[in-house]
Amino acid sequence: MAKKRTPQEQSIDPAAQQMLIRAEELGIGTAFSRADSMSPCNIGSAGMCCKICSMGPCRLTKDGQVGICGATIDTIQARNLIRAIAAGAAAHSDHGRDMAFLLKSTANKEAEGYEIRDVAKLHRVASYYDIPVNGRTAEEVADELADLYIGQFGQQKGTVAPVIRAPEKRQKIWEEHGVTPRGIDREVVEAFHRTHIGDDQDAEHILLHAIRTAISDGWGGSMIATDASDILFGTPAPVFGKANLGVLKENMVNVIVHGHEPSLSEMIVAVSQMPEIVEYAKAAGADGVNLTGICCTANEILMRQGIPAAGNFLDQELAIITGAVEAMIVDVQCIMQALVALSENFHTKIITTSPKVKLKGAHHIEFHEDRAIPIAKEILKNAIDNFKNRKEIEIPDRTESLVPGFSHEYINYMLGGSYRASFRPLNDAIISGRIRGIAAVVGCNNARTQHDHIHTYVTKELLKQDVMVVHTGCGAIASSKLGLLLGDAGLSEVGPGLKEICETIGIPPVLHMGSCVDNTRILTVLTQIVEDGGLGDDIDQVPAVGLAPEWMSEKALSIGAYCVASGAYVIFGGSSPVSGMPDKMSDSDIVTDLIGRGWEEKYGGKLEFIPDPDEMIKATLEHIDKKRAALGIAEYDPNRFGKSGDKRILELEALPVEERLEALYGVEG
Repeated sequence: MAKKRTPQEQSIDPAAQQMLIRAEELGIGTAFSRADSMSPCNIGSAGMCCKICSMGPCRLTKDGQVGICGATIDTIQARNLIRAIAAGAAAHSDHGRDMAFLLKSTANKEAEGYEIRDVAKLHRVASYYDIPVNGRTAEEVADELADLYIGQFGQQKGTVAPVIRAPEKRQKIWEEHGVTPRGIDREVVEAFHRTHIGDDQDAEHILLHAIRTAISDGWGGSMIATDASDILFGTPAPVFGKANLGVLKENMVNVIVHGHEPSLSEMIVAVSQMPEIVEYAKAAGADGVNLTGICCTANEILMRQGIPAAGNFLDQELAIITGAVEAMIVDVQCIMQALVALSENFHTKIITTSPKVKLKGAHHIEFHEDRAIPIAKEILKNAIDNFKNRKEIEIPDRTESLVPGFSHEYINYMLGGSYRASFRPLNDAIISGRIRGIAAVVGCNNARTQHDHIHTYVTKELLKQDVMVVHTGCGAIASSKLGLLLGDAGLSEVGPGLKEICETIGIPPVLHMGSCVDNTRILTVLTQIVEDGGLGDDIDQVPAVGLAPEWMSEKALSIGAYCVASGAYVIFGGSSPVSGMPDKMSDSDIVTDLIGRGWEEKYGGKLEFIPDPDEMIKATLEHIDKKRAALGIAEYDPNRFGKSGDKRILELEALPVEERLEALYGVEG
């Protein structure tokens, strides 16, 4: 049995600690306590268990051992990994399919209450695919784009359309290795076919298709989801928001939306502000409806509407333990089945809304876009009617302010304005060494690690080293709760060069780019960095690293794999699902080598699992510096920067031209 941790060991968030103490006092279990009481299976977690047929499960624990069918450890590990990647790709891409259908319905005025809010983005995206826009209504353009998107899922031959947005050199690499996806659903289906008993039994060949499946997510389904969401709900731009459990209100009906579908959450936001619903809440004795979010739904409505985020994945139970939540409305992904049993200790209603997801014991109100407004009203009235059933509540007095909403489009604008929007200033800052490199710190929480600790520790340490950090998903909310996403907050802890950039542009040291599906925004940023010049001709040359410090889901593995396929070095925290037992098995490192050295040789990116956060930071900085050296740009030297304003200008003007160039750009005159 694992050691029982204190609340302080379970989470670094004081609000979470307060709720964990309350849970213990009430005798209520949480994901944290269950993780402490349940030791993971060391065979399954290392990828050494095969259960794809009823002759097994086969557990390979000895050197040279094979399964009943003769499957070797590397075959079994590769099969397990590709199945996880396929499941993650299916989840994200199915979300993209739903958004494409909603775009189609909206274009044909069949989705009540929805409209095309960002015509400029619609036209820009349409131009990628040669869809004409001149002389056509937004609805006509959206209808054709939606048909194109919907077709990508069932397509059997050819190429998934959004891959044309990758750097040209990257597309050629995919073609050379035969991993360009043909159709999104086709690649997911083939992943499961290949891993049926008696099929593909060569680890390297299996993992070739794992890459193709992951690309169909990142440069397919997820990219479609992000674009469609922006077109329908607006492309994010910076807004002011709040985060942590303190956003719950004692005098209001607290409704939490949790999951991943903006089609539901955006409508709940709109309806919650209708006079009819506000008056209904007041008649029930409340001051109104207080809407907040958990997980990626929180990120969706936070970055577009400024709706506060109650927390990330591991906060979902803790929010209910406050006793102040009238209803938690859930749709798909990352929803704990434990919520229903937990809610029985309080008055909270768990309301499921998706035709794909039901929780036994939850109240089901199925959401359909053609009746969006009346269904949203029904859901909210259920929550309001529950206000009278409140008992004792305890809301932590913890909130932090933040500025989310840094879409690719807004970053482009903020660097050059509407006149000359460009990533060139960012490229120049990297070339000169003011910005050492870029780190995308993304992904889930994991109850087996200290909640939010590794996300925020790695982020803070990289900022000190002048590494610009971008966030998505639960990692973004972790830093939000720490106050790293607000204006100049925390700049005293930021390296001198990066500090200059943040002060000059007026941005936080960490940029919130959206939900997990919005990792495609990061791919778009990296692509434009390449296109704007000075940092190589492909993503694998950019001084950038992706990190998922507290990962736990299959979606994270799909994200990691498509980032590797795009040329990125990706570091995962925690344990490796293909680690084997090296002290016992000489063959157990074959798959680890394939996804590291093997993938790097093919795609320029690699996937590594590094449990220790300090080692993650060391590996990140070494990789960034290696890429800087390969590009021949200035060696990183923090002592060259940090002085700004009139004093700095006067100092530079006093230098000879050659020395001034060297001071500014790290090059000799």
